[in-house]
Amino acid sequence: MKRMIFLFAWIVAVSLQTFAQKTPERVEPPFWWTDMHHSELQLLVHGENIAQTRVKIDHPGVKLKEVISVESPNYLFLYLDLEDAIAGSFDINFEGGRRNTYRYTYELKQRKENARYHQGFDASDAIYLLMPDRFANGNPELDNMPGMLERVDRTNPDARQGGDIQGIINNLDHIATMGFTAIWVNPVMENNQPRWSYHGYAITDFYNVDARFGGNEAFVKLVEEAETKGIKIIKDKVFNHSGDRHWWMKDLPSKDWLNQWDEFTRTSYRMTTIVDPHYARSDYKIMMDGWFDHHMPDLNQRNRLLAAYLIQNSVWWIEYTGIHGIRMDTQPYADKDFMADWGRYVMDEYPNFNLVGESWSGVPALTSYFQGGRTQYDGYDSNIPSVFDFSLYDAIGQAFNEEQGWGSGMMRLYNSIAQDFLYADPFNLVIFGDNHDTDRFLTRVGDDLDKLKMAIAFITTTRGIPQFYTGIETLESAYEHDGHGKLRVTFPGGWANDPVNAFTREGRTDDQNAIVDHISLLLNYRKNKEVLHYGWLRHFVPENNIYTYFRYNDDETIMVVLNNNDTEMPLQTRRFKESTRGFTIAYDIISGRSFPVSEEWTLPANTALVLELR
Repeated sequence: MKRMIFLFAWIVAVSLQTFAQKTPERVEPPFWWTDMHHSELQLLVHGENIAQTRVKIDHPGVKLKEVISVESPNYLFLYLDLEDAIAGSFDINFEGGRRNTYRYTYELKQRKENARYHQGFDASDAIYLLMPDRFANGNPELDNMPGMLERVDRTNPDARQGGDIQGIINNLDHIATMGFTAIWVNPVMENNQPRWSYHGYAITDFYNVDARFGGNEAFVKLVEEAETKGIKIIKDKVFNHSGDRHWWMKDLPSKDWLNQWDEFTRTSYRMTTIVDPHYARSDYKIMMDGWFDHHMPDLNQRNRLLAAYLIQNSVWWIEYTGIHGIRMDTQPYADKDFMADWGRYVMDEYPNFNLVGESWSGVPALTSYFQGGRTQYDGYDSNIPSVFDFSLYDAIGQAFNEEQGWGSGMMRLYNSIAQDFLYADPFNLVIFGDNHDTDRFLTRVGDDLDKLKMAIAFITTTRGIPQFYTGIETLESAYEHDGHGKLRVTFPGGWANDPVNAFTREGRTDDQNAIVDHISLLLNYRKNKEVLHYGWLRHFVPENNIYTYFRYNDDETIMVVLNNNDTEMPLQTRRFKESTRGFTIAYDIISGRSFPVSEEWTLPANTALVLELR
């Protein structure tokens, strides 16, 4: 009898202990750090009926400031004060009776020394954009992972192809050799969607890298390996929307977690309503709250809890992985006041960091509104230091295909840059000829190799941060309207059975090698030229479709001449004497030739000269 009583007591004790040790389904962020600039931490906790529990924390310096319950009984939001917190692990106890008792062991890591001053990217860098699924398959075992809805299908250009983070690591030398110092990686977060998930913009978990890319540890390894090659990593993030298979979609914290409509309502994409002083509220609402697509529910950043969640998510990834920048997708589509709070928070935490927003408009007055550092007419400052220069992108796609008119040909480049007075910092704009959403660069210059070389020379020598998209070196040509599968083809040699390997010189054609050599020459030259990073810019109104400009500082002067004509053209150098005074020789770093500064030059057709004045 005594044995039976003892056995019964033991079973009860074990059962109670099991209930006491039940772990919440999710706690996000999963861990944090001490000695952060911002001492408040929000924890999202998800578990069945966890709102019915009382929260207790006992750890030196950790203060539980606020516990917030929401519409769903399965969430709690905890706000902790960590100003005096000591690194270490501690239990968060959720006490609510035998069946609703949870325990989570939370870790506060010691922040690394000088992490706050982690260096971001800037005008001294050159960015290589790649899409992980389409770049290289470094670990075929990851192609089809348990629990992931979409499988690799190499026969379908719109399906997953199997590229991964290890594939990027394996080919870092290819990128570094060309002179690139930063990689913008399209989103690597989990996109567990049934189809069209390869691009990464329908996130289903904000704290985990997709298992098919290799998971969080693989991404940390990428950042570390890239740094050994002198390459920074820029992480692509999305705050406007998530994927409709995100884990919280089955149990939203509250109805206002999303911007909800009675039926599917797509955004109007009318960014002008954000800056228009005469806007109609209905137009503004559909722009801001409309969904980007059926499978991308629009997040409501006006919700205080969601806003804190998203802001902390950025800081977590910076601190955890050591990335050097964030590219924010669809910047204007998220609540603009939230985006300003995000920019301020991140830059206060990391003063040397950089953020670049995708504000897709070819109108400088509109794009410049979204670059931080200047108070706009309505008092707004996004606090986001950089944006993409879509005005110059538009100009590049037209200028090199036209003869010069009052506003055509090379005048397009001049007129776009002449509006730099609108930007808080034009030298912190990212400039580019294409990306993963646009017609290919070669296509945009009429599939003309000489014009492509000229445009590359322009992007690498004008003001701003140059960015090129994977495939420029293999001369990919495609129109966006023909489908993203053709636009985002896999890199030749990234898969074991590829017939050619364009990562090697032997695997590229003569024309492809000519472009690789051209990019390599310009970017490796640019890498050590502070005058091309931060030097002043003086440009002259184009004449005869020839555009001439100078980059200069107290120590050096670089003269660039773009002859956008199909014939040789004369150029009288005396027109530029305010910039050439005191110099006698111009040395062309592309051809290796020298020219007397004081004479008339004959410019080869469709050619760029990048000249050191001596």
